[in-house]
This record gives sequence, C-alpha cells and structure tokens, in this order.
Amino acid sequence: MLATLNARKDILTLLEGGDRRTIGRSDQVAAVVSGHPELFAGLIAGLWRADPLVRMRAADATEKVTRKHRKLLQPYKKELLALMTETEEQELRWHLAVMVPRLLLNSKERKLATSSLNSYLEDRSSIVKTCALQGLADLAQDEPSIRPRVLEILRVAIRNGTPAMKARSRKLLIRLELI
Repeated sequence: MLATLNARKDILTLLEGGDRRTIGRSDQVAAVVSGHPELFAGLIAGLWRADPLVRMRAADATEKVTRKHRKLLQPYKKELLALMTETEEQELRWHLAVMVPRLLLNSKERKLATSSLNSYLEDRSSIVKTCALQGLADLAQDEPSIRPRVLEILRVAIRNGTPAMKARSRKLLIRLELI
C-alpha cells in the first residue's frame, strides 16, 4: 500500500467514498501512518477537508495513530483546540474528545479543553457524551485541581446517562478514585 502513497494527498484519497456508516480504510491508513510518521501531517490535514467522510475517517485514523504516538499531535495543538471548540460534527467531536487530552496543555489550554468537553456533555450524540467523559477523566488524571468536579460529573452520568455513559463512567470512576 505504501508504494501507492506518493504524496500526502494520497493518504486522504484512501479515505474517500462509501457512506457515513463505515470507517472505510481508516484502519489501513492508521497502520501505514503509524509505520511512517512523516505522513501524519497529511493525515491530520484531513480534519479540515471539505468532504465530511474524509474528515470523519481522518479523525478516526488520527485518533488510532495517536494512541501509541501521542507526540505526533503536539505540533497541531492550537489548531486542534480551535477545531474542538468550533466543530458541530459528532464524528469529529468524539475523536477530538479523546485526542486533545493526549496533548501537553498549559493551564489556559486545559481550561479551554475542559470547557469544550463539558459542552460536549450536552451533545445529542451518546457517543460524543461518552467520549467527553473519557476526555475529562483523562485530563483529571494529570490535573488534581479538576478531579473533584470530574468525579462528580461521572457520578451523575452513572445515575442519569445513557447505558454507554453509565458503563464508561463506572470504569473511569474506579480508575480516578485509585489515584
């Protein structure tokens, strides 16, 4: 597959087509970019493409790549924080909710991320809400000052959330309470 990837644009071409119910070739793209991090800039550029399918799949592949290669996100911190506050697309929101906490954030940036994640809790998508809970817990793990508020949010989600939110909140509470 790498032989066909002559330029950054080709990465995104692999993410075109189909419909919103599929991730297309985002797993393949994530595997290629994980092995060739020089292609990451081309992948992350897909978050701003005109085609919503490409944006969705680029977000999926970017999130998968950065599970193990967090440092790749850091040069895009400012842009990702801005996108997090601006986007209304649920597919971008749920991926940004778990990617942004992987960044090294200063106090002001952490407040912005926390504010965005709190607003995501009002989204109509259960997936966005569940991922926002994950993002808040990830931020709270490294930032004791927000931990009490996040613990309370998780407790409320256990009582009032969707089944996915309840299940994720139970796991996150156990993790945070052990710290």
